[in-house]
Amino acid sequence: MRTLIPLLLLAAPAHAWEFTPNPICTLTHTEDAASVELIYDHSTALYSINVNTPQGWPSAPAFSIRFDGPQPGLISTARHQISGNTISVSDSGFGNVLDGLEFNSSATAFTETTTVTVLLDGAAEPVARFRDCTDAPIA
Repeated sequence: MRTLIPLLLLAAPAHAWEFTPNPICTLTHTEDAASVELIYDHSTALYSINVNTPQGWPSAPAFSIRFDGPQPGLISTARHQISGNTISVSDSGFGNVLDGLEFNSSATAFTETTTVTVLLDGAAEPVARFRDCTDAPIA
């Protein structure tokens, strides 16, 4: 039994926020309900967020993210795109998104018919590294 428990823990999916600087600045997180990917591409100077859910995202006039925790906030846009099970938004500034991810406990992405919440436990340090990457000069 003692050997079975560690094996079960190893088989469970990791739910960590992860930062990768190459080839472009990327922040990812996966839970059962959704996967989240933030990208900053120095060549276009654009940030993108992609939220993928198993149930997908039906067409909707607006997409929003609500951040709950010590620094709550709500951001909304009508400039989103839906492709398959992923809803995406790109913009030249993402300070409010990064602040929401770094300083809160959960993020709820939603449209008028679909809602998904992800936990932000452990997001602060990878978000800070993502910020540093976006500020770095192109090599």
